[in-house]
Amino acid sequence: MEKLDIIDRGGQASAQVDLPESIFSQAANDHLIYEAVVNYRANQRQGNASTKTRAFVSGGGRKPWRQKGTGRARVGSTRSPLWKKGGTVFGPHPRDYSYELPKKAKRSALRAALAGKHASGELIVVSEFEVKEPKTREAVALLKAFKLESVLLVDLHDNANLFLAVRNLPRVKAVDVSGLNIYDVLAHKRLAFSRRAFEAVLEKLK
Repeated sequence: MEKLDIIDRGGQASAQVDLPESIFSQAANDHLIYEAVVNYRANQRQGNASTKTRAFVSGGGRKPWRQKGTGRARVGSTRSPLWKKGGTVFGPHPRDYSYELPKKAKRSALRAALAGKHASGELIVVSEFEVKEPKTREAVALLKAFKLESVLLVDLHDNANLFLAVRNLPRVKAVDVSGLNIYDVLAHKRLAFSRRAFEAVLEKLK
């Protein structure tokens, strides 16, 4: 079984963790990853874009001119879609764009994404993300210690200081292991786990 070094804050390998073949030997499945990303983005949509049809535009209740005898085109309302300030034809209306992807497909896509990050050398596991207080400078020092820039940091929910400290940093995001998703994994160049978060993910994806 392949192993991965666990890096401490000094940049040295302090231990190793096993990489299960069921996750990290998985063949790339670009289409499944694509489907999972599309599903994630669809589920994030608010779906509140709205336009008014001629029935909902204010006014237009009176016929502008009589039907016959004027020489002008017949018209029944000033809110016709053909007119300025008229209604919109086939415009968007509030709707729910979300849909379910099978859980097995989601897990398989996440396994494939993690395997891809590892294969390209962009997956690291660190001993811990120690942030003493929720300050941006603390997060900057942490990233410098591990030589990270565009990165997704994954830890357990009790490390509140980490989640607060990175909020003002561009290209950096910290998530609880339970909220790990394929979109965030692919949106950042590197992926960094704390040891305990990595073990939790391996248990979840087995």
